[in-house]
Amino acid sequence: MAALSPSEFHTSPVDAIALETRAADLGTRSIKKASKVQGLQLAISMMDLTTLEGMDTPGKVRQLCRKAIRPLPQRDDVPSCAAVCVYPDLVATAVQACRGTAVQVASVATGFPAGRTDRPTKLREVELAVAAGATEIDMVIDRGAFLAGDHRFVYDEIVAVKQACGAAHLKVILETGELKTYDNIRRACHIALLGGADFLKTSTGKVTPASTLPVVLLMLEMVRDWYLETGHMVGVKAAGGIRTGKDALKYLVLVAETCGDRWLHPQWFRFGASALLTDVCMQIEKERTGRYQRATDFSAD
Repeated sequence: MAALSPSEFHTSPVDAIALETRAADLGTRSIKKASKVQGLQLAISMMDLTTLEGMDTPGKVRQLCRKAIRPLPQRDDVPSCAAVCVYPDLVATAVQACRGTAVQVASVATGFPAGRTDRPTKLREVELAVAAGATEIDMVIDRGAFLAGDHRFVYDEIVAVKQACGAAHLKVILETGELKTYDNIRRACHIALLGGADFLKTSTGKVTPASTLPVVLLMLEMVRDWYLETGHMVGVKAAGGIRTGKDALKYLVLVAETCGDRWLHPQWFRFGASALLTDVCMQIEKERTGRYQRATDFSAD
Protein backbone atom coordinates (compact mmCIF):
# COMPACT_ATOMS: atom_id res chain seq x y z
CA MET A 1 0.00 0.00 0.00
CA ALA A 2 1.37 3.39 -0.99
CA ALA A 3 2.31 5.78 1.80
CA LEU A 4 -0.19 8.54 2.51
CA SER A 5 0.73 12.15 3.10
CA PRO A 6 -0.65 13.95 6.19
CA SER A 7 -2.94 15.99 3.94
CA GLU A 8 -4.77 12.80 2.94
CA PHE A 9 -6.05 12.46 6.53
CA HIS A 10 -7.69 15.88 6.27
CA THR A 11 -11.50 16.14 6.24
CA SER A 12 -13.80 19.12 5.84
CA PRO A 13 -15.54 20.60 8.91
CA VAL A 14 -18.92 19.21 9.95
CA ASP A 15 -21.97 21.49 9.93
CA ALA A 16 -23.13 20.49 13.42
CA ILE A 17 -26.47 22.30 13.23
CA ALA A 18 -27.41 20.69 9.91
CA LEU A 19 -26.32 17.26 11.16
CA GLU A 20 -28.27 17.46 14.42
CA THR A 21 -31.35 18.93 12.72
CA ARG A 22 -31.38 16.13 10.15
CA ALA A 23 -30.93 13.46 12.82
CA ALA A 24 -33.72 14.94 14.94
CA ASP A 25 -36.06 15.10 11.94
CA LEU A 26 -35.44 11.49 10.96
CA GLY A 27 -35.86 10.47 14.59
CA THR A 28 -39.49 11.61 14.54
CA ARG A 29 -40.55 9.16 11.82
CA SER A 30 -43.24 6.75 13.04
CA ILE A 31 -43.45 3.07 12.09
CA LYS A 32 -46.66 1.21 12.90
CA LYS A 33 -48.25 -2.25 12.92
CA ALA A 34 -46.84 -4.79 10.43
CA SER A 35 -43.99 -2.51 9.38
CA LYS A 36 -43.04 -2.08 13.03
CA VAL A 37 -42.88 -5.84 13.56
CA GLN A 38 -40.79 -6.26 10.41
CA GLY A 39 -38.46 -3.51 11.62
CA LEU A 40 -38.09 -5.09 15.06
CA GLN A 41 -37.35 -8.50 13.52
CA LEU A 42 -34.78 -6.88 11.25
CA ALA A 43 -33.20 -5.20 14.27
CA ILE A 44 -32.80 -8.59 15.99
CA SER A 45 -31.08 -10.00 12.91
CA MET A 46 -28.61 -7.09 13.13
CA MET A 47 -27.69 -7.50 16.80
CA ASP A 48 -24.32 -8.50 18.16
CA LEU A 49 -25.07 -9.97 21.60
CA THR A 50 -22.19 -9.04 23.83
CA THR A 51 -20.67 -10.09 27.12
CA LEU A 52 -17.44 -8.28 27.97
CA GLU A 53 -17.03 -8.48 31.73
CA GLY A 54 -14.30 -9.78 33.99
CA MET A 55 -16.77 -12.31 35.43
CA ASP A 56 -17.51 -13.93 32.06
CA THR A 57 -17.41 -17.73 32.17
CA PRO A 58 -17.75 -20.44 29.51
CA GLY A 59 -21.23 -21.19 30.84
CA LYS A 60 -22.32 -17.59 30.50
CA VAL A 61 -21.00 -17.48 26.93
CA ARG A 62 -22.81 -20.69 25.99
CA GLN A 63 -26.05 -19.26 27.37
CA LEU A 64 -25.50 -16.07 25.38
CA CYS A 65 -25.01 -18.13 22.23
CA ARG A 66 -28.25 -20.04 22.83
CA LYS A 67 -30.06 -16.73 23.20
CA ALA A 68 -28.51 -15.40 19.99
CA ILE A 69 -29.52 -18.50 18.06
CA ARG A 70 -33.13 -18.52 19.32
CA PRO A 71 -34.01 -15.11 20.82
CA LEU A 72 -37.66 -16.12 21.21
CA PRO A 73 -37.71 -19.94 21.30
CA GLN A 74 -41.48 -20.06 20.97
CA ARG A 75 -41.48 -17.94 17.79
CA ASP A 76 -40.11 -19.46 14.58
CA ASP A 77 -40.59 -16.15 12.74
CA VAL A 78 -38.06 -14.35 14.94
CA PRO A 79 -34.57 -14.53 13.38
CA SER A 80 -31.26 -15.31 14.99
CA CYS A 81 -28.97 -12.48 15.99
CA ALA A 82 -26.06 -11.60 13.73
CA ALA A 83 -23.24 -12.45 16.12
CA VAL A 84 -22.01 -12.90 19.65
CA CYS A 85 -19.05 -10.82 20.81
CA VAL A 86 -16.70 -12.06 23.53
CA TYR A 87 -13.16 -11.68 24.81
CA PRO A 88 -10.47 -13.59 22.87
CA ASP A 89 -10.02 -16.32 25.48
CA LEU A 90 -13.70 -17.28 25.14
CA VAL A 91 -13.85 -17.36 21.35
CA ALA A 92 -13.38 -21.14 21.15
CA THR A 93 -16.31 -21.65 23.54
CA ALA A 94 -18.55 -19.40 21.44
CA VAL A 95 -17.47 -21.06 18.19
CA GLN A 96 -18.40 -24.47 19.54
CA ALA A 97 -21.77 -23.23 20.82
CA CYS A 98 -22.65 -21.53 17.51
CA ARG A 99 -21.40 -24.28 15.20
CA GLY A 100 -23.94 -25.19 12.53
CA THR A 101 -25.82 -21.87 12.80
CA ALA A 102 -25.60 -18.55 10.98
CA VAL A 103 -24.52 -16.70 14.15
CA GLN A 104 -21.03 -15.27 13.73
CA VAL A 105 -18.43 -15.10 16.50
CA ALA A 106 -16.79 -11.73 17.06
CA SER A 107 -13.99 -10.88 19.43
CA VAL A 108 -12.79 -7.57 20.81
CA ALA A 109 -9.07 -7.04 20.47
CA THR A 110 -6.15 -4.59 20.53
CA GLY A 111 -6.29 -3.99 24.25
CA PHE A 112 -10.05 -3.45 24.55
CA PRO A 113 -11.44 -1.13 25.81
CA ALA A 114 -8.61 1.41 26.29
CA GLY A 115 -6.22 0.21 23.59
CA ARG A 116 -3.22 1.04 25.80
CA THR A 117 -0.75 -1.66 24.95
CA ASP A 118 2.02 -2.15 22.40
CA ARG A 119 1.28 -3.06 18.81
CA PRO A 120 2.90 -6.54 18.79
CA THR A 121 0.66 -7.51 21.72
CA LYS A 122 -2.39 -6.11 19.93
CA LEU A 123 -1.61 -8.04 16.76
CA ARG A 124 -0.95 -11.24 18.69
CA GLU A 125 -4.33 -10.89 20.36
CA VAL A 126 -6.01 -10.55 16.96
CA GLU A 127 -4.14 -13.56 15.58
CA LEU A 128 -5.11 -15.72 18.56
CA ALA A 129 -8.78 -14.75 18.28
CA VAL A 130 -8.84 -15.53 14.55
CA ALA A 131 -7.02 -18.82 15.09
CA ALA A 132 -9.66 -19.77 17.67
CA GLY A 133 -12.38 -19.23 15.06
CA ALA A 134 -13.48 -15.60 15.31
CA THR A 135 -14.89 -14.39 12.00
CA GLU A 136 -15.12 -10.77 13.12
CA ILE A 137 -12.67 -8.61 15.06
CA ASP A 138 -13.74 -5.44 16.89
CA MET A 139 -10.59 -3.36 17.38
CA VAL A 140 -10.27 -0.14 19.37
CA ILE A 141 -8.24 2.71 17.95
CA ASP A 142 -5.59 4.42 20.06
CA ARG A 143 -7.55 7.52 21.04
CA GLY A 144 -4.54 8.99 22.79
CA ALA A 145 -2.54 8.92 19.58
CA PHE A 146 -5.47 10.32 17.60
CA LEU A 147 -6.10 13.21 20.00
CA ALA A 148 -2.37 13.97 20.05
CA GLY A 149 -2.57 14.44 16.30
CA ASP A 150 -0.64 11.27 15.37
CA HIS A 151 -3.07 10.20 12.68
CA ARG A 152 -0.37 8.27 10.84
CA PHE A 153 0.07 6.01 13.88
CA VAL A 154 -3.67 5.30 14.03
CA TYR A 155 -3.82 4.58 10.30
CA ASP A 156 -0.77 2.29 10.36
CA GLU A 157 -2.24 0.32 13.27
CA ILE A 158 -5.56 -0.20 11.49
CA VAL A 159 -3.70 -1.42 8.39
CA ALA A 160 -1.65 -3.85 10.51
CA VAL A 161 -4.71 -5.19 12.32
CA LYS A 162 -6.59 -5.61 9.06
CA GLN A 163 -3.72 -7.72 7.76
CA ALA A 164 -3.70 -9.80 10.95
CA CYS A 165 -7.44 -10.43 10.57
CA GLY A 166 -6.94 -12.46 7.42
CA ALA A 167 -10.42 -13.44 6.21
CA ALA A 168 -12.12 -12.11 9.36
CA HIS A 169 -14.05 -8.85 9.06
CA LEU A 170 -12.64 -5.83 10.88
CA LYS A 171 -14.85 -3.47 12.87
CA VAL A 172 -12.98 -0.32 13.91
CA ILE A 173 -14.24 1.12 17.20
CA LEU A 174 -13.78 4.88 17.24
CA GLU A 175 -15.01 5.48 20.83
CA THR A 176 -16.80 8.60 19.65
CA GLY A 177 -17.57 9.80 23.18
CA GLU A 178 -13.85 10.35 23.75
CA LEU A 179 -13.27 12.01 20.38
CA LYS A 180 -15.64 14.78 21.56
CA THR A 181 -16.27 16.67 18.29
CA TYR A 182 -17.96 15.83 15.01
CA ASP A 183 -14.86 17.02 13.17
CA ASN A 184 -12.75 14.48 15.07
CA ILE A 185 -15.28 11.74 14.43
CA ARG A 186 -15.35 12.48 10.70
CA ARG A 187 -11.55 12.38 10.52
CA ALA A 188 -11.41 9.13 12.50
CA CYS A 189 -13.96 7.60 10.12
CA HIS A 190 -11.86 8.71 7.15
CA ILE A 191 -8.70 7.19 8.62
CA ALA A 192 -10.51 3.90 9.34
CA LEU A 193 -11.87 3.77 5.79
CA LEU A 194 -8.43 4.44 4.34
CA GLY A 195 -7.01 1.71 6.59
CA GLY A 196 -9.37 -0.96 5.29
CA ALA A 197 -12.16 -1.14 7.88
CA ASP A 198 -15.09 -3.40 7.03
CA PHE A 199 -17.23 -1.63 9.64
CA LEU A 200 -17.13 1.67 11.49
CA LYS A 201 -18.28 1.23 15.09
CA THR A 202 -19.29 3.97 17.50
CA SER A 203 -18.27 2.76 20.93
CA THR A 204 -17.01 0.10 23.29
CA GLY A 205 -20.10 0.63 25.45
CA LYS A 206 -17.76 1.53 28.32
CA VAL A 207 -17.78 5.31 27.71
CA THR A 208 -20.60 7.87 27.89
CA PRO A 209 -21.85 9.23 25.57
CA ALA A 210 -21.79 6.22 23.29
CA SER A 211 -24.02 5.91 20.22
CA THR A 212 -26.19 8.92 19.31
CA LEU A 213 -28.34 9.58 16.27
CA PRO A 214 -26.21 12.50 14.97
CA VAL A 215 -22.98 10.50 15.33
CA VAL A 216 -24.39 7.47 13.52
CA LEU A 217 -25.85 9.73 10.83
CA LEU A 218 -22.37 11.19 10.31
CA MET A 219 -20.86 7.70 10.06
CA LEU A 220 -23.55 6.59 7.60
CA GLU A 221 -22.85 9.64 5.45
CA MET A 222 -19.15 8.74 5.49
CA VAL A 223 -19.70 5.15 4.30
CA ARG A 224 -22.22 6.31 1.69
CA ASP A 225 -19.78 8.84 0.28
CA TRP A 226 -16.96 6.27 0.44
CA TYR A 227 -19.10 3.89 -1.63
CA LEU A 228 -19.89 6.60 -4.18
CA GLU A 229 -16.18 7.41 -4.43
CA THR A 230 -14.70 3.90 -4.44
CA GLY A 231 -17.55 1.46 -5.13
CA HIS A 232 -16.65 -0.35 -1.87
CA MET A 233 -19.39 -0.90 0.73
CA VAL A 234 -18.51 -0.55 4.41
CA GLY A 235 -20.85 -1.22 7.32
CA VAL A 236 -21.72 0.77 10.44
CA LYS A 237 -22.24 -0.57 13.96
CA ALA A 238 -24.12 1.51 16.52
CA ALA A 239 -23.11 0.36 19.98
CA GLY A 240 -23.71 1.63 23.49
CA GLY A 241 -26.82 3.14 25.06
CA ILE A 242 -29.39 1.74 22.61
CA ARG A 243 -31.92 0.06 24.92
CA THR A 244 -35.38 0.14 23.36
CA GLY A 245 -37.07 -1.11 20.23
CA LYS A 246 -38.25 2.45 19.57
CA ASP A 247 -34.62 3.61 19.51
CA ALA A 248 -33.60 0.75 17.22
CA LEU A 249 -36.30 1.71 14.72
CA LYS A 250 -34.98 5.29 14.68
CA TYR A 251 -31.57 3.99 13.67
CA LEU A 252 -33.06 1.86 10.90
CA VAL A 253 -34.78 4.97 9.52
CA LEU A 254 -31.38 6.71 9.49
CA VAL A 255 -29.90 3.83 7.53
CA ALA A 256 -32.71 3.71 4.96
CA GLU A 257 -32.83 7.48 4.42
CA THR A 258 -29.04 7.98 4.29
CA CYS A 259 -27.62 4.89 2.58
CA GLY A 260 -30.66 3.16 1.11
CA ASP A 261 -32.13 -0.32 1.41
CA ARG A 262 -28.88 -2.10 0.52
CA TRP A 263 -27.52 -1.22 3.96
CA LEU A 264 -30.62 -2.62 5.71
CA HIS A 265 -28.92 -5.97 6.15
CA PRO A 266 -26.81 -7.52 8.94
CA GLN A 267 -23.85 -7.51 6.58
CA TRP A 268 -23.89 -3.71 6.56
CA PHE A 269 -25.53 -2.51 9.77
CA ARG A 270 -25.30 -3.83 13.32
CA PHE A 271 -26.40 -2.98 16.81
CA GLY A 272 -24.12 -3.62 19.75
CA ALA A 273 -26.78 -5.08 22.02
CA SER A 274 -26.66 -5.99 25.66
CA ALA A 275 -30.01 -4.73 26.96
CA LEU A 276 -31.69 -4.05 23.60
CA LEU A 277 -32.83 -7.58 22.74
CA THR A 278 -35.16 -7.96 25.72
CA ASP A 279 -37.10 -4.80 24.91
CA VAL A 280 -37.36 -5.67 21.23
CA CYS A 281 -38.73 -9.12 22.11
CA MET A 282 -41.22 -7.46 24.48
CA GLN A 283 -42.36 -5.14 21.68
CA ILE A 284 -42.80 -8.04 19.23
CA GLU A 285 -44.89 -9.98 21.73
CA LYS A 286 -46.93 -6.86 22.51
CA GLU A 287 -47.82 -6.50 18.83
CA ARG A 288 -48.90 -10.16 18.79
CA THR A 289 -50.87 -10.27 22.04
CA GLY A 290 -51.90 -6.67 22.57
CA ARG A 291 -50.27 -6.48 25.98
CA TYR A 292 -46.81 -6.06 27.44
CA GLN A 293 -45.11 -8.92 29.19
CA ARG A 294 -42.69 -8.39 32.05
CA ALA A 295 -39.01 -8.07 31.21
CA THR A 296 -38.43 -10.93 33.64
CA ASP A 297 -40.43 -13.21 31.32
CA PHE A 298 -37.42 -13.09 28.96
CA SER A 299 -33.99 -14.51 29.61
CA ALA A 300 -31.59 -11.89 30.87
CA ASP A 301 -28.53 -13.84 29.66
